[in-house]
Amino acid sequence: MNPDRDRTLLMSLFRAAVQTADPMRIVPAHLPAVPRGRTLVIGAGKASAQMARAVESSWKHALQGLVVTRYGYKVPTEQIEIVEAAHPVPDQAGHDAAVRMLRLVRGLSPDDLVLCLISGGGSSLLPLPVAGLTLSDKQQVNRALLRSGATISEMNCVRKHLSAIKGGRLGAACSPARVVTLLISDVPGDDPSVIASGPTVADPTTCADALAILQKYSIAEPAAALDHLRGGHDETPKPGDPRLAGAQTIMIGTPQASLEAAAQVAQAAGVTPLILSDAIEGEARDVALVHAAIARQVAAHGQPARAPCVLLSGGETTVTVRGKGRGGRNAEFLLALAIALEGHPRIHAIACDTDGIDGTEDNAGAITGPDSLTRAAALGLRAKDFLADNDGYTFFEQLGDLVVTGPTLTNVNDFRAILVR
Repeated sequence: MNPDRDRTLLMSLFRAAVQTADPMRIVPAHLPAVPRGRTLVIGAGKASAQMARAVESSWKHALQGLVVTRYGYKVPTEQIEIVEAAHPVPDQAGHDAAVRMLRLVRGLSPDDLVLCLISGGGSSLLPLPVAGLTLSDKQQVNRALLRSGATISEMNCVRKHLSAIKGGRLGAACSPARVVTLLISDVPGDDPSVIASGPTVADPTTCADALAILQKYSIAEPAAALDHLRGGHDETPKPGDPRLAGAQTIMIGTPQASLEAAAQVAQAAGVTPLILSDAIEGEARDVALVHAAIARQVAAHGQPARAPCVLLSGGETTVTVRGKGRGGRNAEFLLALAIALEGHPRIHAIACDTDGIDGTEDNAGAITGPDSLTRAAALGLRAKDFLADNDGYTFFEQLGDLVVTGPTLTNVNDFRAILVR
């Protein structure tokens, strides 16, 4: 066994996944033709600032625009203004930017082009509430959803129906201009209407669907939000809406592409890659139990692949917060995995968010190996206690096993790799 070699390989797999989704690499090939009129660039998401810089590097004609990204994700641009705002709970900066963005797209002509740059995180970064709701109402709903264990699709369904800009409303406001949306997916299934709550994409869901989600998770406040959904009188633009008839969406980065890039690196290192899925959802600790069982099957029986093998998966797990600890869903997954593996001598693993930030912490994720629980015990750390307190960050911080990259300027969601020797 060579722990340093195995950790190095896992880190190289993660880097390959991130680099494949780098906007500087994937945006230029998908830029549309220059219009007869103006070119306006708008967008939101953790990757949107880097996407804007990529547009500027390749677009040799006049343009202007406004893009909103998360604090710490801003990059230098010359013609497109970059605004930073809060994620995952929205703030006033995001609200004000959304107001400005809607004003910016008014009065366009059929000769104009709106290039919309969308990636994960955009929902929180464009928090413009519908009439009758306040930013505080939206913040309260967001916090409740984040703690509830709701899936990203469920959260974005609710967000769309409480928003004056998401769920196709921004795209409708651009009419009659041509709208081309470049998307970097961070959602299971790569549904354009779910990514950043689909601001330029027709919305097939309804107010009744959003209300049912809040009821499912026993979210009863704020009352104004539930009353709005019960009214059902301010629906989002639906498929077939003439204002979105000419809109085009282009998927330029996906979790699957990043998993395939990691698989190529594994193969080059003589390790068989097995991509389990790019769209895994569910409670992080439950997903960890399934992954641990598959890894044990590989080690014990050479099924579904013989060692050396690396199990790769993506998607977006959830955490139902019951404790008071620190850490995002990847630290939670990895801590639960380490407990389930019980120090298996042949298994190492990494779990990170490809945007470089796991939840609201400063780490992308963490890495674990056969000696993690033993080292923890020597420090007086009981892994199960940390898991019960949703405190994966502190556990791996004490071990020196956090993966800290800083913002990667892209986002194709979770990346997990479990190496079996």
